[in-house]
Amino acid sequence: MKIILLQDEKKLGKKGDIIEASEGYARNYILPKKIGVEATSKNMNDLKLQKANEQKIAQENLDAAKALAAELENKQIVVKIKGGENGKAFGSVSTKEIAAACKEQHNIEIDKKKIQLPESLKNFGTYEVAIKLHPQVTGQLTVKVVEA
Repeated sequence: MKIILLQDEKKLGKKGDIIEASEGYARNYILPKKIGVEATSKNMNDLKLQKANEQKIAQENLDAAKALAAELENKQIVVKIKGGENGKAFGSVSTKEIAAACKEQHNIEIDKKKIQLPESLKNFGTYEVAIKLHPQVTGQLTVKVVEA
């Protein structure tokens, strides 16, 4: 019996996969637990429409990430931290501070978990910071660390 999986199942496959299962296993386990549905022509059409919609949404997300990356390329944010003698900084700049400064200065919201610092920003100066906006898109943001 052909079954369309409605959710990821470790031993069977991923959501949307069409699998072949024995009649008894399908009727007694897969269908009652709503892990999958029988692969009728109506369900197959629904699956095609759902996959097309998911692809469209994924493409829109990719386009939005590319647009945001292009916008970030020519932006610079300034982060102020306390400094001591000889131009040394107290502490370092965190991803949370970079995300807050980006929101405050350019009104662009970036998740702090997506900011990838090459090393901790412990000195004053200008740094290029990578931001992973999408699995296929990484943007660059210029961060200038100055003394408060």
